[in-house]
Parts: sequence; structure tokens; C-alpha cells
Amino acid sequence: MTTPQPGATTPDAAPADSNVDQSRRTWLYLTCGAGAALGAGVATPFIASFQPSERAKAAGAPVEVDIADLKVGELKTVEWQGKPVWILKRDKSMIESLDKTDNLVADPESDKEYQFKTPEYAKNQHRSIKEEVLVVVGICSHLGCSPSSRVTPGPQPNLPDDWQGGFLCPCHGSTFDLAGRVFRNKPANTNLDVPPHKYLADTKLLIGADNKA
Repeated sequence: MTTPQPGATTPDAAPADSNVDQSRRTWLYLTCGAGAALGAGVATPFIASFQPSERAKAAGAPVEVDIADLKVGELKTVEWQGKPVWILKRDKSMIESLDKTDNLVADPESDKEYQFKTPEYAKNQHRSIKEEVLVVVGICSHLGCSPSSRVTPGPQPNLPDDWQGGFLCPCHGSTFDLAGRVFRNKPANTNLDVPPHKYLADTKLLIGADNKA
């Protein structure tokens, strides 16, 4: 009978170790794959909801917008600095609804720190230069998702029965009023950003620059 030399392996040992190593490799591949899929899923809400145009308008250059055809309750989306900027035309009842939400929002006068410093002309209840036209960046401050428009008041799925109109973030339920102000006790801790902007004419906006720029 031959005695195995020190350090030698028996013929049966190699397949067993190979099976273990193969199982470990398979588990690692599956784990890494699941992590990659999860990461992609987290990034989907904003990426899938907005398509870039003209390479973000020269990577941040001001964008001119004609709002002559904008109807009440209609939301126009343009791109500035790779972000969706919403322009909403509000009627008298929509502006008056802000009185009802004033005590329910977390930062009624936009006093908190924001990605873009809130312009002085937007530090008011309606957060705009002209009461009837709201201009905000359509990105939730919680995880960067793009909220959906829920400007029609009244009971709706995932919204309170006394809903006055506004926006709902589908990711974790943050809600904003018709001035883009976030309601209290929501995952998002700040209002929707107001970008610098000004009027070139009664129905023409410039997004990305104002008289102080």
C-alpha cells in the first residue's frame, strides 16, 4: 500500500474543492448581479421620466421659452442644466388654494437652503415673479425622482380627500402644493427649487438667468 506524500492530495479531494469553489463563484456572481440590478432600479425613476434635448442646451446656457400658448393648468417642461424645469400656468382658484396650504407646508417662505438659492422674487407665497406662472425644477429633494403633476383638486389615489392640487413624488410619497412647497412630515425636506429666470416679454421667459446674473 502506497503512503501519500506530505502535501499530496487524493484523487477524490480535487473535485470536492472544485465544487465548493464553483458554488462560491456562482453565489458571488448572483450577488453582484442582484446589486447591479438594484442600483439600476434606484436610478430609473428620474432617468426614465425625462429625456435630454440638445445636450442640455450647451451644458447650462440660459433657455428661452415661449409660453404664449400655455393654458391654465397646463405644465410645460423644458431642459436647463440637464434638469427638467416646469412652467405651470395657474388661475385665480389655484393661486387662492395656497392660502389653504400655507399652514400645512414645511417651508412656506422658502427660507431653507436649496441647491439653487431661492431668488428674492420667489420668496413669497406663490414663489414666482408673476402670480399666475410658476417656474420650478421638477426634481424631488429626497432621492432625485421627478414628481408627477396632480394639479386637479379633489380626492385621488395616494392623496388626501382635501387635496388642493399640486405634485406627488411616486418614489416615497412626498407631496407639494401648487407653489412647489413640500408638505410637512414627508421624506423630502425642501421645496422644489426655483431656478433663476426673468421675462424677456409678457409671454417669453429666460430660464437660467435673471437681472442679477
